[in-house]
Amino acid sequence: MLRKDRYKDFVDYFSSHQPEAETELKYENPYQLLVAVILSAQCTDKRINQVTPKLFEHFPTPESLAKSSSEHVFEYIRSVSYPNNKAKHLVGMAKKLVDNFNGIVPSSIEDLQTMPGVGRKTANVIASVIFNAPAMAVDTHVFRVSNRIGLTRNAKTPLAVEKQLVEFLPKEKIHIAHHWLILHGRYVCLARSPKCTSCQLAHICKYYAQSQTEGALRKVENIQLKKSRELKKKQQAKKIAVKLKKFE
Repeated sequence: MLRKDRYKDFVDYFSSHQPEAETELKYENPYQLLVAVILSAQCTDKRINQVTPKLFEHFPTPESLAKSSSEHVFEYIRSVSYPNNKAKHLVGMAKKLVDNFNGIVPSSIEDLQTMPGVGRKTANVIASVIFNAPAMAVDTHVFRVSNRIGLTRNAKTPLAVEKQLVEFLPKEKIHIAHHWLILHGRYVCLARSPKCTSCQLAHICKYYAQSQTEGALRKVENIQLKKSRELKKKQQAKKIAVKLKKFE
């Protein structure tokens, strides 16, 4: 299958079956999403959604968060991964947001990355989700699924994956394709046990084709091994029969 055909089938399927795909993080405004995405690094969305309601209740604005301390913020996020670092990042981000951007989350990926705790992936999430920009945030799900399906080739780093996806996806679909890949990786194309038999993208998936080929080869090898064992048993039985005849 040509790469352009694989991309076309991928986009056509999700445009039809998940036209409104969106982040599972709960938020009400750009500031809240920025906080939630910073917290979500190496942590589940489910856990973040359990933590943020009280956090947003006590720090409803960038100004209120900027006036706080990392020690105070820590008390609200202690159950997430790396809470000490994330508490420092949140306070630092809020101060930068207030001092440099008047408390308004910027749309520029470059401006977003000037804030503590905001790397390229986080900046791309904000740009795509809030501003519908053609930005592709690459997390573990996006990295795994795009490589497995065959949307990317020899992409060894998140940046390489991002560049290939942005190059070959229709520009107007890039912001939502990020969610398609994440949700597919979260619920179907699992890391350890992908649900290939129920996956609706199996017909375009390189991983599935390879696993089917390997499975067929293993089946042939097993059949050949079984035949070899049976032949060996027959030969041994024949030798025993010959020996027994000598004693008759």
